[in-house]
Amino acid sequence: MASKTPGIFNFGGDLSLFIQCITNRDAITLRRYAKACIDVLYPHAIGFHLPLTTISLVQGDALGGGFEAALASDIIIAEHNAQMGFPEVLFNLFPGMGAYNLLQRRVGMLRTEKMLLNGKLYSAKQLHEEGVVDILAENGRGENAVYEYILRQSARRNAHEAILRVRRKLQAVSYEQLLEVVEVWINTALQITPREIRMMDRLMKAQGRNSQQVIRSPFASRHR
Repeated sequence: MASKTPGIFNFGGDLSLFIQCITNRDAITLRRYAKACIDVLYPHAIGFHLPLTTISLVQGDALGGGFEAALASDIIIAEHNAQMGFPEVLFNLFPGMGAYNLLQRRVGMLRTEKMLLNGKLYSAKQLHEEGVVDILAENGRGENAVYEYILRQSARRNAHEAILRVRRKLQAVSYEQLLEVVEVWINTALQITPREIRMMDRLMKAQGRNSQQVIRSPFASRHR
């Protein structure tokens, strides 16, 4: 899993939809949206019940649901300029489609909760030191790092796949638990105040401006 947009891995959830649903008290649409996210994330998080290794290549910002998506992979490879974090707490919400389940497998419960509640953006180097990022790559060398990793593991593929199977069994991600967390997320979202909705709107517009700047840049036009 990777992005074709330079500088952006994934900005996360559809904030405009969140704002609309929260304003209209539309729990049904929020639930439908969240379940659709889980239906994509869950098979990836369990390796599609296949003997394979999933890899996220993060070459830019991975925020909120985008960070969740990266965490669903067995291996995270990130370039130095990548940043990851959960900004949801800035508008009094939390990432509810798998972040807790997936992050705590890598850093434990207490560190997970701190990262979910502080709203900070972390550099790839910081996350590599904490064990969230498996491989740190030089800028522009992320794809090379993916292929180098595949070549290194090919000689020990049998043992490597066995370890991943053990990880998935002992630190299993349950679809039912993900749905239960979604209900907490919906109830929390519906308690957001107009002031916090305005903050969410400002973040959405800032992300939109950043996206347009990337799309208009000469570098992006050469690599789209």
